[in-house]
Amino acid sequence: MWFFKKKPLVQHKKVKIGLALGGGATRGIAHIGVIKAFEENNIHFDFIAGTSVGSIIGAMLADGKSSEEMLTIAKSLKVKDIRRSKFFLPSKTDGIQSLITDSIGDKDITDLKTPFSAVAVDLITGNEIVFTKGKLAKIVAGSCAVPGVFVPVEYEDMHLADGGLQNNIPSDVPRFFGCDYVVAVDVNSTRGEGTSSIKVIDVLKATIRIMSKSNSVKGYLNADIVITPSMAKYKSTKIDEIDAMYAEGYSAGCEAVGDILSIISRKQKRAHRKRFEIISERKPVIY
Repeated sequence: MWFFKKKPLVQHKKVKIGLALGGGATRGIAHIGVIKAFEENNIHFDFIAGTSVGSIIGAMLADGKSSEEMLTIAKSLKVKDIRRSKFFLPSKTDGIQSLITDSIGDKDITDLKTPFSAVAVDLITGNEIVFTKGKLAKIVAGSCAVPGVFVPVEYEDMHLADGGLQNNIPSDVPRFFGCDYVVAVDVNSTRGEGTSSIKVIDVLKATIRIMSKSNSVKGYLNADIVITPSMAKYKSTKIDEIDAMYAEGYSAGCEAVGDILSIISRKQKRAHRKRFEIISERKPVIY
């Protein structure tokens, strides 16, 4: 069953281009490099959707932050600023919320300059939640709350967890909100890695990686262009190779610029597929 709280944010007056930023933990630095390539070619988007780290970068982009500003913020961070728990206990998401409020402010999603959605999962109902309004910092933190790594975020009557549990590359979201074409960025295309460890935290992490591989398929199918920076050699839990990850994103973004500009120059809208055509049995809740 669908739950609608508002009309689609993008109206059909011209060709609309959406951007979907996928999850990938610290590999999300590559998103910033991709955005730099967009800036150099004056590429802008009518709608932005993000899952997990993609929701952090997406929120900053929707607020008008430049790639240079995002890179400066990333270089100021340490892992302990984000994950504050001791030993192997799940961390609260206070660090993520502080990152958002410090860089963007205490805003509602509707306060952003570009229409934006963050994707999370409600652990109580099992529903994928597509947020189009509400407290930005809490919702983004919920989108990033990987089970076993972070404590779920209590928001209204929901317990929010990482959106990658159901929709790791949310290409279908901009399409639902009226975009004719969607560009997706996958910073974790080598996902699915298992583990030989039997430690609880290692098993949980491997489980999430394996699940995210299967639910990333619809992200590719619902996108017109998928940008895949080469990130296999970078660990998703370390933040000490920022410049290299940024460069990988920039290189991949530059390679895709020609195709994106070709789409932008089209005057004919794409024939729309059914809403969320590539879906599972469970429909997301539009909040």
